[in-house]
Amino acid sequence: MSTHPNRMSQSAQAGVPDGAENVASATATGDVCGELATGGEREALARRIRELGEWFHNMNLRGEWTAPGHFLGDFPNVKWKHIAPAIPADLAGASVLDIGCNGGFYSIQMKRRGAGHVLGIDVDERYLSQARFAAETVGLDIEFRNCSVYDVDQLAGQFDYVIFMGVLYHLRYPLYALDKVVKKVGSRLIFQTMIRGSEETREWEKNYHFWNKEIFQNAEFPRMFFIEHSYANDYTNWWIPNRAAAEAMLRSAGLEILAHPESETWICEPRNATRDGQYVLDLELAGKL
Repeated sequence: MSTHPNRMSQSAQAGVPDGAENVASATATGDVCGELATGGEREALARRIRELGEWFHNMNLRGEWTAPGHFLGDFPNVKWKHIAPAIPADLAGASVLDIGCNGGFYSIQMKRRGAGHVLGIDVDERYLSQARFAAETVGLDIEFRNCSVYDVDQLAGQFDYVIFMGVLYHLRYPLYALDKVVKKVGSRLIFQTMIRGSEETREWEKNYHFWNKEIFQNAEFPRMFFIEHSYANDYTNWWIPNRAAAEAMLRSAGLEILAHPESETWICEPRNATRDGQYVLDLELAGKL
């Protein structure tokens, strides 16, 4: 996809609930993953965690935290605890694709719920190494692979659950990527993006005449903010939608929004992803949309 590794990964400002910036000094409280390590085993575990570089996913691996000084505290668990109730507790046999898997937190959570084949993809080898280590440490069989979101439609088959969190706003071509992701969704898409601007929504007309400029002055109208240079010291932040634009893009891609468990996350189902047997992306590229 891109040469910059962070574009496939949940970045340091990856959609944390309001006020979370004040939890930098908080002690992480997420579930312990795996049986507690003791003595020399724990020392070796801590050393290996450090050797794998800086972690963005703060996980408790057998009693050792991967990012104990994380400025967001207990992240991603601080976000997951709001999303988890919207996902079945029993995922027995379900297939899962985690796009932009980073250190593997979400892949691990889905596997712990009994999912069958779980595939996490990212373009950052450091994060993939961390994810593989985390899964192995807690005894979970999860596949991690280097793959771009722009190549996701080349993966075989569909997945019951597709996780697409913390990635969209890092993409120079976000709707193109979303249209590709939709092709892989067999049942549910768990989607998250950073939101800026208005978080209010309302019903809009299906069409407006050419001279109606007033709608574009309304903060609630769907809009995307383009970042030419950098935002939050991250030049991979390209496009950031307001809530209305995020939801409009999901609908435009043929998804129906089923739940909105927290301010920046939606659970969706592909209801109108194809037209006459063809996906939206294919129709667009063929000039038939």
